[in-house]
Amino acid sequence: MPIISRRTLLKGSAAAAASFAIGGGLAARMSIAAPAPLLLKAQFTEAKLATDGITPKIMTYGTSETAATGMPPVIRMKKGEPFAARLVNALDEPTTVHWHGLRIVNAMDGVPEMTQPYVYPGDSFDYAFTPPDAGTFWYHPHCNTLTQMGHGLTGVIVVENPDDPVFDAEIVLNLRDWRLGTGGAFIAPFKPRDAARGGTYGTVRTSNWQQQPRYDAPAGGLVRVRIAATDVTRIYSLAAEGAPAVVIALDGNPVDAPTPLDLLDVGPGQRVELVVRMPDAEGAEVKLGNLRGSNPFTVATLRATGTSLKRDIRDVTPLPTNPIAEADLSTAIRIPLEFTATAEHAPVPSICGTIGYTFWAINRVPWQGDTPDPGAPVSELKLGKNYVLQVRNRTPHAHPIHLHGLSFRILSSNKRTVLPPPTDTILLLPDEQAELGLVADNLGDWLLHCHIIEHQKTGMSGYFRVV
Repeated sequence: MPIISRRTLLKGSAAAAASFAIGGGLAARMSIAAPAPLLLKAQFTEAKLATDGITPKIMTYGTSETAATGMPPVIRMKKGEPFAARLVNALDEPTTVHWHGLRIVNAMDGVPEMTQPYVYPGDSFDYAFTPPDAGTFWYHPHCNTLTQMGHGLTGVIVVENPDDPVFDAEIVLNLRDWRLGTGGAFIAPFKPRDAARGGTYGTVRTSNWQQQPRYDAPAGGLVRVRIAATDVTRIYSLAAEGAPAVVIALDGNPVDAPTPLDLLDVGPGQRVELVVRMPDAEGAEVKLGNLRGSNPFTVATLRATGTSLKRDIRDVTPLPTNPIAEADLSTAIRIPLEFTATAEHAPVPSICGTIGYTFWAINRVPWQGDTPDPGAPVSELKLGKNYVLQVRNRTPHAHPIHLHGLSFRILSSNKRTVLPPPTDTILLLPDEQAELGLVADNLGDWLLHCHIIEHQKTGMSGYFRVV
């Protein structure tokens, strides 16, 4: 369900480890007590996603011993305060949790064979960290990802900042497809021909596990809409009809000034925060839509209710910034990264699953990830040093390239004139060449991969080692 009332769902819990690379000592310095960890139980459920039947054996997370009956909950944390969760695996295969976009200690990053052991059926694993940044993030497994994410294991994270401006309502949207056939049953998660191109699209498109849902919001009010693209393939081109809307944050980081929403591309793994000024008239509707491709559709509809609050969209101010270091370009070391197609290597077996093909590579080296022998890192970075990643997409397809544990700023591009705030994901356009500046300020092995999961699992993956 959407989150319309503010600060009511899941609260931060438990203490962070003392060795955290970012924000690790904050709890101790501020004498913050360590509450009990949040139970996060990976389990099976069923739901009506398609119009012609109930889908069995959907994967979801629940937060109690009672069986979960819906989508993974929105997890709410607070910037700079300890959080902990205990993952309990009630599935029939190993799993983990990756906290997508959060710059946390490497041991909590949720990547099997690299940062933690597999969590086998019936076992548990304790996560504990302090989120240093406010914003919209998400969580998902990093094991057998095409199946586990495709079958439902994607949830949204909201890290709250007490210094944020107050809005009249908040709605959280989890956007994702499902590969369903007759009667709502799951079908094959991908087609090899599509995996070697832009990826295999789902047959049922949902927001918060509903097709074109409708939500009430205060007439004339300023509504914060948090959107996470948690699909394994689909790239969205988002627009609003029926009311003015401005973009206030991208991938968890505030934009310099609220920017009118025109048409915004959002790839798998990316997030966007909007403020919508609702219409004054009761019953008037605002449609958020995806205009990409030959079959546009409504993502969600907002309906104005009550007497108009008569708010002004011009009153929206920039959000407080996050403490992300800016690279010193005068001392930065440049690292070339080429994203290419390949057909030269066989896939490597893995307990976390292989889809049996190799189509993609980084610097001509294909790696699907989650393997006992990851080979050499793409590059070894020195803690605290400055770097510029010279990325080049040598393919005719877009690739949302996601970096774990670190944030970067897009410094230049041959395909875009407006550059976003610091981010953890770049939607690298066909034939795009860009420079990304970052500070290597988080120790450990950090994955770099395409978040079109078929591309990741067929070779477009690697990692940096920060020492």
